[in-house]
Amino acid sequence: MVKKTKNIKDSFHSNTKLLGLIGHPIKHSFSPYIHNITSELLKTDYIYLPFDVTPDNLNNALKGMVALDLRGFNVTIPHKENILQYLNNISEEASIVGAVNTVYNDHGILNGYNTDINGITETLIPFKEELNGKVVTIVGAGGGARAAIYSLLRNFKIEKINLINRTKQRADTLKNYFENKMKFNCFDTFELIPPDNVEIFNNSKLIINATSVGMTPDSDDSITPLKESFNKDQIVFDMVYNPAKTELLKLAKKTGATTLDGLKMLVYQAARSFEIWTGEEMPINKIYKSLQLYIAD
Repeated sequence: MVKKTKNIKDSFHSNTKLLGLIGHPIKHSFSPYIHNITSELLKTDYIYLPFDVTPDNLNNALKGMVALDLRGFNVTIPHKENILQYLNNISEEASIVGAVNTVYNDHGILNGYNTDINGITETLIPFKEELNGKVVTIVGAGGGARAAIYSLLRNFKIEKINLINRTKQRADTLKNYFENKMKFNCFDTFELIPPDNVEIFNNSKLIINATSVGMTPDSDDSITPLKESFNKDQIVFDMVYNPAKTELLKLAKKTGATTLDGLKMLVYQAARSFEIWTGEEMPINKIYKSLQLYIAD
């Protein structure tokens, strides 16, 4: 088992390079653990720090990142879309998705990427054949939903995508955006009203929760409280990773559905981010197992 901490005297040097995370809130995040353990395993001189940044302070925070010469940082809720206006360069996939979760600071030039796409693709790729020609339902209309749509349309042969959101107007906006960007015209949009969504969920081969519903500290919440939403032939993927076993996944598992938590996505996206910043490959299996033990404790 990987040690969880290292002697503070050995953690910082004059040439230690900084990495980080910006979001609000961020107390739930396992990213500092993942990247600091990776740095320890690979014997690279990086420290990864979390920064709680409110939406009204995003621009100032980015100026601070440049001033402090952070090598790079992750971006989480609620900044994944708003950050684009402040970046110097945006990768092709991030530009299409319209959301960034990884920034590389090249001597003051901020370059944006979307490694959530890698995390989603690697999580779902074992089910590629099962998903061919099937219906997918995505709940949410933010950065996670955008990355999921991109991944599905680029890597899988999906028949139709249902977009469900608390505000239907945002789902409609997302539908129109991807119809234009990726020329996929098989979307339906719905408002998230759990009693009314049961049939939509039940008729979907894959359900993806791309919202923060069910995340710590509101771990009793679920996008649907109804067991009838699921069946044994489904795949239910919750991007929430804290807790790993959300109420949504517990409910789906009772019906025999295949359930996927957000931990693998988290590690896969982190691996790509770490490679962008450092040029080093993350030992994915070791980190995933270490993270499971960390959570279990």
